[in-house]
Amino acid sequence: MSLGDGASGGGGEEEYGGVGQTRTRLPDRGNDVYGGARRGRSSSRSLVTVVGVVVLLIAAIAFANRGGGSPSSADGNNRPDSTSTAASGTRPVQSKQAGIPSGFAHDQQGAESAAANYAVALGSDGMFKTDSRHGIVDTVYTPVAASKLQGPMDQAYSISFLSKLGLDASGNAPAGNTFVSRTIPVGTKVTRYDASDAKIAVWYMGLIGMSGKGSTDPVSSTWKTWAFELQWSHNDWKIVSDSQTDGPAPIPGDDKAADSDEISKAIEEYGGFTYAR
Repeated sequence: MSLGDGASGGGGEEEYGGVGQTRTRLPDRGNDVYGGARRGRSSSRSLVTVVGVVVLLIAAIAFANRGGGSPSSADGNNRPDSTSTAASGTRPVQSKQAGIPSGFAHDQQGAESAAANYAVALGSDGMFKTDSRHGIVDTVYTPVAASKLQGPMDQAYSISFLSKLGLDASGNAPAGNTFVSRTIPVGTKVTRYDASDAKIAVWYMGLIGMSGKGSTDPVSSTWKTWAFELQWSHNDWKIVSDSQTDGPAPIPGDDKAADSDEISKAIEEYGGFTYAR
């Protein structure tokens, strides 16, 4: 499948391969390396630049791995209630693999925690450097899914693409500038769960852009929902497939936008989180 396959004029979702998997269809942007992922005011303003290729590639992985049949429908008993965002008292995992939390509990909360942490890893600036990207993909996906993703992902994060974002061939920002790419989960929702597999949706806000004097692509925010098909594999939750949809996005507030120095300082001083649920 080419990176631009399936992207045509209108937006929306369509069933792929007759197996009940969906992929997001976004407006056509000609030679866009992500096959038409909408980027707002510039080609890299949306977090889709980070993970848009995964949306197209995972459909093929799902087709190859899951075979016939359609996924189970959402279980009405899993509707979120007032406890969905309440602290559970359960401590986050203590181990890491390639810098990513690992060893999640073999239960529903463990699946939610895995999905939130994997969204953070896949939305990070580490995806723009070859070695760290390989480590992330090998860590969060099942071995079969990871092996099929690595090559196409390397092609997507090409020198030409990195250059469009203001990065050099190694994924580094120019001196005096800070490249920002972060995913901040707001909440998780269980669509399906059993001991062997689960489907978890992560609602998140994303940040992406270049912070620095003279930057033509300042850091901006976006809101999306990331759905993960997880499988219990090698004593941990791993991603089999994933897809994204826009929103829901709240009405923008009246906060004054920070200047580039403030954003760069905040990125340097404030680290990320390990998410328990």
